[in-house]
Amino acid sequence: MTTFEDLGLDERLVKATTELGYVSPTEIQEKGIPVLLSGTKDFIGLAQTGTGKTAAFGLPLLQVIDEEKKHPQALVVCPTRELCMQIVNEVELFKKHIRGVHVVAVYGGASIGAQIRDLKRGVQIVVATPGRLIDLIERKAINLDEIKYVVLDEADEMLNMGFQDDIEFILQNTPKRESTWLFSATMPPEIRKVSKRYMKDPVEVTVGKVNTGNKNIDHQFYVAAAQHRYEALKRLIDFNPGIYGIIFTRTKIDAQDIAEKLTREGYDIDALHGDLTQQQRDKVMGQFRDKSLQLLIATDVAARGIDVKEITHVINYELPDDVEVYTHRSGRTGRAGSTGICMSIVHTREMFKLKQIERMVQQPFHKFEIPSGKDVCRKQFFFFMEKLLQTDISHGDYESYVPMITEKFADISKEEILKRVAASEFDRFLKYYENAGDLNIREERRERRDQGSPRDAGRRREVGGREEGRAREPRDFGGGASDGDYKRLFVNLGTKDGFYKASFLQFILDMSDLKKDVLGRIDMKEMNSWVEVESSAANQMIRAMDGKNYKGRRIRMNDANSR
Repeated sequence: MTTFEDLGLDERLVKATTELGYVSPTEIQEKGIPVLLSGTKDFIGLAQTGTGKTAAFGLPLLQVIDEEKKHPQALVVCPTRELCMQIVNEVELFKKHIRGVHVVAVYGGASIGAQIRDLKRGVQIVVATPGRLIDLIERKAINLDEIKYVVLDEADEMLNMGFQDDIEFILQNTPKRESTWLFSATMPPEIRKVSKRYMKDPVEVTVGKVNTGNKNIDHQFYVAAAQHRYEALKRLIDFNPGIYGIIFTRTKIDAQDIAEKLTREGYDIDALHGDLTQQQRDKVMGQFRDKSLQLLIATDVAARGIDVKEITHVINYELPDDVEVYTHRSGRTGRAGSTGICMSIVHTREMFKLKQIERMVQQPFHKFEIPSGKDVCRKQFFFFMEKLLQTDISHGDYESYVPMITEKFADISKEEILKRVAASEFDRFLKYYENAGDLNIREERRERRDQGSPRDAGRRREVGGREEGRAREPRDFGGGASDGDYKRLFVNLGTKDGFYKASFLQFILDMSDLKKDVLGRIDMKEMNSWVEVESSAANQMIRAMDGKNYKGRRIRMNDANSR
């Protein structure tokens, strides 16, 4: 078995890893650390989140920097303040036995004056988000001239968030850089371009396969009708009483709406979305980390960079439009060797997308039935009994109350007491699920729906054993002919504005406060796009977008068929 000492690490770092309980290095650490300790080789590490990447670059950085020199020598760039703070916290633990090495985090949403003061005290390692780092560079509050090592962590996330120009600016402003270390879960073409432009013969280490999913995650899916999606979500939560997880939605409207509904029904949940101030975001994340919240509901943009240990479940309220986003969502669970579950609520029309994702992550997806009301009550009941049996009664003076309890319940049998305990705990569940229907889409139900009424059947003519006329195709947001009562809208935004299909979809839904169900196909070009919207919602979308500004450009949206 390989040890951290075998990798060539300083004995002070080995001592720190031992005290932290690290027994043996993970695969990315074992393959990456010996390369990075040279300090002169460019490096690309492709590995899923939760595989120990922070230690893979943090330990070598602490060894290759010069402790005697009190100026920035290493720069770690990451997408969010949460990840920034997490990296600093971990590096602080690694350098426990190394005196004289200082690490500072610089990120937006906090006092830039305080961060400048921290930099002036003399630091060797700076961990930064791109926006705040560039702000400091422009203020001449940080000097990158002596930076020898640049680490780009979660590089794919940074590119997805639109930081490509910022990353290139940072790399251009580190002229004495001896090596660049790039870590990423996926390898989109944009990252490959950056690596070719700024790295020289990088050593590339891939843990698993690029874009594949974590093998410690069980991928499950549940098929539900669109109108039953919320009820299906509620049942999945209730069927997993020990859940500690993140629910992903496409839009901030959905995130807020579902959080409000579940809060009213007594769940410990809050929403994380783009409208929150940094102070509100920190408060929500603090409550989630200390488990005051059992569930967090988030949009993909708001959840970037979240790294919370022990998350048991990730639930996709809807599948993401960009299949690569699924990898990032599911990667929030099953971290650092633990197991996790990623559940997706899908409609029959989304099965083709599910197959795409399954091929990409190269992991089997398991279909499960949405639990019945009785299943939920039974699961909750067994969970409660187990919790009751495991309750620690050794720390209280419960013995003194036993005579009082015995006297109070003298005329009631043990079975009656247990029934009353169960009733006080489960009355809400039993009443709610008493007449709960079956949310699963059954084959016979689907056949009846497809066949329609006898009157509809009479209208159809069979030609050569096949139905005449075109069957309604599922909307795939991929462009093409329209069907149904939709209006086709023109908008002067396209791929040149930095959009890809998934981000454009979320942008127009957020702007208009509409649900995804009202959209048909989206056809994107470089300068313009065409969007199919249900006729009843078309005017709302036009009013919400037409005349607004995007990055200094006036948005123009109108009916594509009007003159």
